[in-house]
Amino acid sequence: MNNKENKSTEFQLPDGIKIGHAQNNKTGVTVILSESGAVGGVSVRGCAPGTRETDLLKNEKTIDKIHAVVLSGGSAYGLSSCDGVMEFLRDCGHGFSINDIVVPIVCGAVVFDLNHAEYVFPDKTMGYIASKNAEAVSKKRGQVGAGVGATTGKILGKDNSSKGGVGVSTIRIGSVFVSVITVVNAFGDVICPKTGKVLSGAKLPNGKFLDTNDFILKGNIPNLMKGVNTTISCIMTNARLTKVQANKLADIAHNGFVKSISPVHTDFDGDTIFVLSKGEEHIDFLTLSTMAIEAVAQSVVDSIQ
Repeated sequence: MNNKENKSTEFQLPDGIKIGHAQNNKTGVTVILSESGAVGGVSVRGCAPGTRETDLLKNEKTIDKIHAVVLSGGSAYGLSSCDGVMEFLRDCGHGFSINDIVVPIVCGAVVFDLNHAEYVFPDKTMGYIASKNAEAVSKKRGQVGAGVGATTGKILGKDNSSKGGVGVSTIRIGSVFVSVITVVNAFGDVICPKTGKVLSGAKLPNGKFLDTNDFILKGNIPNLMKGVNTTISCIMTNARLTKVQANKLADIAHNGFVKSISPVHTDFDGDTIFVLSKGEEHIDFLTLSTMAIEAVAQSVVDSIQ
């Protein structure tokens, strides 16, 4: 493979996949559309998830293609944004057809950003708008869509946390690429995958980063921000995958979170990764999974840059 360059490249989506965002000044939703369907997989590692239709993606279930993945703010309330995505797809005639009925398969996961007195969350209308905004070339990142209310490093409370957001990344080898979009709203810190240095997270009064992992290991009692966290990703690739492979790739790709968030997969995070396979390219699974891990880690770092 020495004639194939392994590199990060400009963010790219497989043919037939689009990304759209919608938000207000407190929360938002990010939609990944595959209107004609894509092979889907998912892996939920965090202990406090808020998800929709993830059971459909289990290997033994009948459905093997889905039409959208929704990444939303609003905690469990934000799952209502999926209804707007379903309506958009139905209006466009996309979904699983049964006689004259069209049922779009829309999976989703949420982050908890209810950090204000009012219950403001992405609803059905916002999900529909995000779907209308979807485009095949998406360069928006940071405080956009589901990343609007996202934060990192909450062990000293929200007032001492840092901004999170939406991050993207693409890794390519030859004609095969893996792209990732991630919403980072982690309890832990975002760290440099190579050095372990804290890049975003809990801050001391002097503005310096605390280092959450080190703080816990020194025996300090954390201010546990229960349920107000979670990092969620969607991996998209033009490599051809079976449903079993898509689920395995989602599972392995959590190692990208391990490389870039510390601590991760806590009792107070609902960390979830979806996979969409839309293409016919072939590559060995070990190489693809290594690409996915790196792309996930890079997307986490990108979210705070």
